[in-house]
Amino acid sequence: MAVPWKEYFRPALQEKPPLKIPEQNPNHFPPVLCLLEKRRELENADQGLRAQKEVFQTSMAVLRERWEQLEQKEQELKGSFVRFDKFLKDTESRRSRAMRRAAEERHRADRQEAKALRLRAQLEELRRERARLRRGLQHLEPCARLLEQVLEQLPEFQEVPELVARFDTLADTLATLRLTERQRRAELEEARARLQGLRATWQDELLRQGQRRAQLLERLEAARERTLHWESKWVQIQNTAAEKTLLLGLTRLSTLNLFQLVCQHQKQPPALDIQDTEGQLEQVKLFILDLTAMLANLP
Repeated sequence: MAVPWKEYFRPALQEKPPLKIPEQNPNHFPPVLCLLEKRRELENADQGLRAQKEVFQTSMAVLRERWEQLEQKEQELKGSFVRFDKFLKDTESRRSRAMRRAAEERHRADRQEAKALRLRAQLEELRRERARLRRGLQHLEPCARLLEQVLEQLPEFQEVPELVARFDTLADTLATLRLTERQRRAELEEARARLQGLRATWQDELLRQGQRRAQLLERLEAARERTLHWESKWVQIQNTAAEKTLLLGLTRLSTLNLFQLVCQHQKQPPALDIQDTEGQLEQVKLFILDLTAMLANLP
């Protein structure tokens, strides 16, 4: 840390206070002696200042050297801190790697132990299987001798495996045929069930169609009766229409005759169409009203 120069030089200045010229009576010394005295004081003051300057320069050099040493120590401390931090990081990394390797080794040892246990269990199982196969071999040894005897009687087979393979083929074929037979029987039973269902359905459908035929026959008879009824109605309507048509024709003819009589009485030509029956009736009505009023005015 830098020290202010005033604080540094203050002790040095305090150690060597400036020389104080003793007070003298100017009446005792002549001016030349006073001048010499003043020069001597100045020389002493210059020597004191040079001494203080040398001390200051020496102190500055010492301080500079000390400062350089401090900076060098600071750099060394920083380097030491960096190396120590790196050492700690390396130590922690090596410790982590060591712990990881230890954990992996423990895990590998556990796996190896589990594998060893599994292999021991498999070995025991294989030993039991070998013992079981030995017992089976001892139990099948008479069968093997029998197969050898059969092989001697069947010259088309050279070895026992060929005979066994042929037997296995025949057994597989027999199993396939039996399975096919079961499937065909199941299909036959299913077809019979469907046939029975179709027969029952056909009888129900036949009964339902007979009932529907009877209903349709009843509806047909009812339709025939309605047809005869409406045919008689139609004949009656046609007769009534003919009568009405004849009556209408007579009425129109009578109206035309009355209109012509009115026109002859009024001595006017017919101004209306022959087919305008309503107009003709209106003219006849007016003529009758006029004639009625005229007769009503007579005494």
